Amino acid sequence: MAMWRSTDRILTTHGGNLPRPADLENLIADWRDHQPEIEERLPSAIKEVVDKQLECGVTILNEGEYVKAASGADYVGYIHSRVTGWETRPVDPAVPQKRGGVAERDRLRFPGFYESGLWLQGSGGPVRPGFFKPGAPQPPTHERVCTSPVTYTGYDAIGRDVDELVAAVEGRDAQGFIAALGPLSLGAGARNEYYPDEESYLMAVAEAMREEYKAVTDAGLVLQIDEPEFATTWMFYPDWSIEDYRRYLSFAVEVINHAIAGLPEDQIRFHVCWGSGHRPHVNDVPLKDIADPLVKINATAYSVEAGNVRHSCEWRVWEDVKLPDGKTLVPGVVSHATDLIEHPELVATRLMDFASVVGRENVQAGTDCGIGSRVGHPEIAWAKLAAMAEGAALASNRLWK
Repeated sequence: MAMWRSTDRILTTHGGNLPRPADLENLIADWRDHQPEIEERLPSAIKEVVDKQLECGVTILNEGEYVKAASGADYVGYIHSRVTGWETRPVDPAVPQKRGGVAERDRLRFPGFYESGLWLQGSGGPVRPGFFKPGAPQPPTHERVCTSPVTYTGYDAIGRDVDELVAAVEGRDAQGFIAALGPLSLGAGARNEYYPDEESYLMAVAEAMREEYKAVTDAGLVLQIDEPEFATTWMFYPDWSIEDYRRYLSFAVEVINHAIAGLPEDQIRFHVCWGSGHRPHVNDVPLKDIADPLVKINATAYSVEAGNVRHSCEWRVWEDVKLPDGKTLVPGVVSHATDLIEHPELVATRLMDFASVVGRENVQAGTDCGIGSRVGHPEIAWAKLAAMAEGAALASNRLWK
């Protein structure tokens, strides 16, 4: 089933993660002790989250990533139970780290900010007292190391993802998507001690992830590949120049395209963001420097963070970088970086800006990333989705009047 296009109105979607019902959230908090109850609750919870998305006006929707969360996993951690080939071992302080931290360039420019404790390491999350870190970032104590063949083993888990969503959207005026981690986000940060070189290692990671991707597309669902590392790797290597980084992205495109080789391009959406951790972000790689390799990825839609204050101005990049024919751009028009709920008129303005450069039929409304666990309260997340849909309706009335 090909991905829907905005033929008579701007369609709406989001990044993946959504708020969970309070009772399910409580069970997941102690997931090892409540597996039977979680298994019993999941089908109805997924139907509820589909209903809630439809109520908010979302047209390309998902299962809220509830199945992944049911195993107690986070955005990246879910995949570790679905693959083999790595082991976790203590960091040897005598061995240089493979790369710098999540915000290495920002840390070097704003050392006082990072030493103050007012930082949040990682990607996303609300800036509130319970999330403040005491003092400067500490070096990691453990690392993942590839020590055997990378193999995908998560067939039952992805089958559950697929079956639950297919059942929940059956008979609905909606298209289902499932988000899956990109090969770079799975493998690039780990040290390779098994394969002869980094290229063969990451190609093996890509082949393993293809198994998860194929299960999604075989079910007729849209596959979203979550690959923030396409933009955030720039932070990990502060000595690289833009030319160095673009050479790396050429290789990254090869890895990603290898992961989706043989799969239906018109069912694939590629998501990229700048990590969205609560930090300055002044050293994010500009979109203008990564947009042309981005559109070489063999997907039919590109979901790009565009709602936060560092990147909302970058819609003009598409005046210079041509979106290939038949492709769709899914800019984030609401952001999880703030609990302020975007005005529908702002959403409409953002969408019309994009439509003015790539064409109205080539735009869908999206969020910067998943918003379920990153804004302050579920009410905020749902209100943002509703504002997004209302703004998309305003823009549609103006573009198709």
